[in-house]
Amino acid sequence: MLILVTAIIILLVAILCVLAVFREVKNKNFFAVAFAGVSALIFGWFSIMTLYSNLFG
Repeated sequence: MLILVTAIIILLVAILCVLAVFREVKNKNFFAVAFAGVSALIFGWFSIMTLYSNLFG
């Protein structure tokens, strides 16, 4: 149960990273775009795989 809650929280962090990507593209801060993009990919992958493992594994 605790792992499921952690995965949902990390999924929210990934969503915030995606929002940060769009905001920083608008500001033309490409270092922040790259950092937020990589963060979104890593956090998103971790949360989706954790949810998948707990629900179907």
